[in-house]
Amino acid sequence: MDVKLDQPSLPGQTLFSRLTSLTLPRWLWLPTLVFVATRLGVLLVAYLAVPLLLDSTSPPPYHLRGTENILLDVFASRWDTGFYISIVEEGYRFYDVPLPSVAFFPLLPLLMAAITPLTGDAAVSGIILSNLALWGTAVFFYRLTAENYSPKVADRAVWYLLSFPMAFYGSAIYTESLFLLTTIAAYYFARRGQWRTSLPFAVAATLCRLVGLIIVPMLLLEWWRQRRRNDEGERPSPWALLAPASAPLGLVSYMAYLWYVFNDALAFAHASAAWGRVPQSPFITVADLLQRPSGGWLQAFTTGQIHFDNWIDFTFVTIFLMLGMVLLAKRRYAEAAFVLLGVVIPFSSGLLMSQRRYMWVLFPAFILLAEWGEHPWVDKVVTAVSLSLLALFTALYANGYWVA
Repeated sequence: MDVKLDQPSLPGQTLFSRLTSLTLPRWLWLPTLVFVATRLGVLLVAYLAVPLLLDSTSPPPYHLRGTENILLDVFASRWDTGFYISIVEEGYRFYDVPLPSVAFFPLLPLLMAAITPLTGDAAVSGIILSNLALWGTAVFFYRLTAENYSPKVADRAVWYLLSFPMAFYGSAIYTESLFLLTTIAAYYFARRGQWRTSLPFAVAATLCRLVGLIIVPMLLLEWWRQRRRNDEGERPSPWALLAPASAPLGLVSYMAYLWYVFNDALAFAHASAAWGRVPQSPFITVADLLQRPSGGWLQAFTTGQIHFDNWIDFTFVTIFLMLGMVLLAKRRYAEAAFVLLGVVIPFSSGLLMSQRRYMWVLFPAFILLAEWGEHPWVDKVVTAVSLSLLALFTALYANGYWVA
């Protein structure tokens, strides 16, 4: 459908929007504004939370170096961030370490290594890359949604994505931002029929994370949709299938590297077992969660012995699973496949841990929420819940508590 991207989507404009609309298209200034606003909010919460809650007497884990700069420390020295920095500075490690770094895919470390000679610090490089990727994500996501749905839906979709409870990870040295950027860009160009441009982004997605393979069915189904279209739009040629067919090259190249260096092409999978991630039926995971405590559910609840982290993760999984089913019912097969596989694959790892973070990258779900956000009560509920949990989880993460 043809949509004018500069068309205002809200009744009335702020002074900022009036000024920026004179020089910048809406698809650029609005996602940039949302990016800046949410990042400032995340930084403020992190900055205020650290001196209030952080136990500075505890030494950081072996893979984290720590720093006296509060914000640099928060976003470059928490949990997995240390592994990416160590890969840049020391290379991959597989043997003789409790947590092998080969479990982390190479796209982010490669980009960090490329710009570290300019920044002088791998931690700074990682933060810059993550935030640039998140800004690019906001722009591509706006254009994707506005061109295929409407500018009003795009406004809400970008807001929901960047204010999601796990969106603070987009500013830390994690792969969420890069994964969102590569998958959204691959799908965006495929929707426009620019399959050659889609191809490198699809390859980059599987070089970023193993679950990047879900871009393959998404692009295949999008190709099939365009071939069956009833309008006068141009249909893709069979050569366009090279985009989804080439996507696994990112994964294959990493496996080749692991085989060459460590003589184990599946070292990333074997290393994941150190975190307890092994293939397991989701039904077993759910059964373990629902297993009745020894003293009964009421006693466990009143005494605070329920593992709330697991229940929070399970809630996010359930919500996104339902959103994927709705997309399937609407016959939006490419988007449904991306969301449903993006739920099922991580949920089949034997752990509920981190599931809420994995749900954040399933961007088609936010388009669906943005469509429902046309109803003011839905928009208010999504915004209120998202911002409240974003502030809570950011504060906890900043202080070294496990979030996802």
